[in-house]
Amino acid sequence: MDYQAFIAPLSKRRQPSAIRSLMPLMAQPGMISLGGGNPHPGTFPFVGMSIQLRSGETLTLDEQEVATGLQYSPTNGLPRLVDWLRNLQTTEHKPPVEFDVCVGNGSQDVLTKAFDMLLTSEDTLLCESPAYVGSLSFLRPLGCKFAEVSSDAEGLQPKELERVLAEWKDPATRPRVLYSVPIGGNPTGCSTTLERKKEIYEIARKYNLLIMEDDPYYYLQFGETRTPSYFSMDVDGRVLRFDSFSKILSAGVRVGWVTGPKPLIERITLHSQASILHASGMSQLMVQKVLEHWGIEGFLKHTDAVSGFYKSKSKFFIECAKKHLTGLAEWVEPNAGMFVWIKLSGISDSSSLIKMKAVEKKVLLVPGFEFFPNPKVTPYVRASFSTATYEEIDLALARLADLIRSEQKE
Repeated sequence: MDYQAFIAPLSKRRQPSAIRSLMPLMAQPGMISLGGGNPHPGTFPFVGMSIQLRSGETLTLDEQEVATGLQYSPTNGLPRLVDWLRNLQTTEHKPPVEFDVCVGNGSQDVLTKAFDMLLTSEDTLLCESPAYVGSLSFLRPLGCKFAEVSSDAEGLQPKELERVLAEWKDPATRPRVLYSVPIGGNPTGCSTTLERKKEIYEIARKYNLLIMEDDPYYYLQFGETRTPSYFSMDVDGRVLRFDSFSKILSAGVRVGWVTGPKPLIERITLHSQASILHASGMSQLMVQKVLEHWGIEGFLKHTDAVSGFYKSKSKFFIECAKKHLTGLAEWVEPNAGMFVWIKLSGISDSSSLIKMKAVEKKVLLVPGFEFFPNPKVTPYVRASFSTATYEEIDLALARLADLIRSEQKE
């Protein structure tokens, strides 16, 4: 593929950092470095660290390991962590083409850098609707336009994607990038089926699109098997995949990664060289230690336990919704993630109800208008069942039912 056709002028102008470029040379045996600006590790007060796991196990980081995490390190990630992630991607997704990896301060870090690499204010992004509000918050100031592609209970609709592209009047301005959260969609909780993914990938080939696969809920699927990724079927090298540890290890550790074609990963890495230098070394080190302790089998066993936890929470939420909201709202039972997308009956605009009246009743939800790329009035709201207790979920939906009844009477 000709990746230069996708890369924005700003990204094309990025050049390697003169100092960062020295790092591979500094690692060579016998090399005396007077070039870098690394602080002397002997001045750091930290010499060791231990991590207590919920299993009762204790992982100990020795002085050399801690020194590695405390010092400047390669922009794309600690080498051992990057190797582990490469192995995970190969084992889990079995991608048919070569790929590269770059670690970031959470997947949002590398995701926004990818947007910066691919889009300008003159471009239009193909974006599922509704969409992840965190991405929209970055994209709106960027100034790009949105071509919305609707989704339903089975995820992004291929026929709508084909229609948008086929009806585009000027091929020169036709969108070149598709952005989607395909599993456990935020806000819908719905996932794009394998059959649809195959159709969407073929449409991407037909119209020469890049697919940005933002997949933080991939390991939170509730079925017996995980729906394969776009990355797993990417014979052309047209998928940029974004993964996150936020939902399965820790949100605060801020470690995520992007996987995809080397020319595109290089551009993202150059951006990080000039912005964050590299993701937090100590955060990477903690993650690396746990992953190497578990191995891939242990990691997948852990993610199965996490997905089982959210599956139970989701099941209870739906039971409470049936008890309190039947006849007052509609929803689709999620098959992954931590969200439910609720359509309020007899209410055209959920904004004031959710932003004011629900808050007064001590219930926090997110009004649906926040999730649409182009402004619109909507009866939808997003609910999350992740942290509320079972008792709180039941009480919150009872309060929401009372609010809907009161609003319908007005």
